[in-house]
Amino acid sequence: MTPFKVAIPARWASTRLPGKPLIELAGRPMIRHVWDCAIQSGAEEVVIATDDTRIADAARAFGADVAITSPDHPSGSDRLAELVDQRGWDDDTIVVNLQGDEPLTPPAILRQAARELAEHPDAGISTLCTPITSAGQFHDPHVVKVVRDHQGYALYFSRAPIPWERDALDIETDPGHGEAWRHVGLYAYRAGYLREYARSSPCALERIESLEQLRALWMGVRIHVGVAEALPGHGIDTPEDIELVEALLQRTP
Repeated sequence: MTPFKVAIPARWASTRLPGKPLIELAGRPMIRHVWDCAIQSGAEEVVIATDDTRIADAARAFGADVAITSPDHPSGSDRLAELVDQRGWDDDTIVVNLQGDEPLTPPAILRQAARELAEHPDAGISTLCTPITSAGQFHDPHVVKVVRDHQGYALYFSRAPIPWERDALDIETDPGHGEAWRHVGLYAYRAGYLREYARSSPCALERIESLEQLRALWMGVRIHVGVAEALPGHGIDTPEDIELVEALLQRTP
């Protein structure tokens, strides 16, 4: 199996759910469920990167490896870049980023993202996608679309419906051409890319689309996009999500 690390960025501040990593789900803090997913992936090292001692104390209580990082990072990738330097990981180390609010992530796709990156040595990042099968998804700006080349490398990511069929004038048209792919926001990075990212500034495309991965393409970094072997479960962004995810966790054997 491809050797890889899993980094779990977990910060206290959240506009809608402050202290989100410590929300209790099925008798355990959410960050424990996320950590369990990472451990089950077979990663050689799993680290929770946080800016808050409350999260750090809770994570250490269940045996997690914790790194304290700056509270001033504008993104999870910047937090990971600090972690990479703290741990002294070499530039070729594969680091899978598992968000701290995704407790239903299948461990298999963590392994897949790492494997995809290892199998494409000219890529700095790997990520995943799944087919879009409805007009609703295709036109939803909250569903990020990706267009790939013949080798599976990303050409572009957008919140707009891409690729757009020239003669499809009806905005409710189903993308029946079979080339519409939804981006699954799970990433594996080479540690060297994270260091390069932390030294860079947002580009115009990134600001326009509010998509961090466009900075990598703008920098000339190749992103390989594999077809996901499984899909992440429901994440937690709102109070309504808590009840839903807790019910799903309680049903999981």
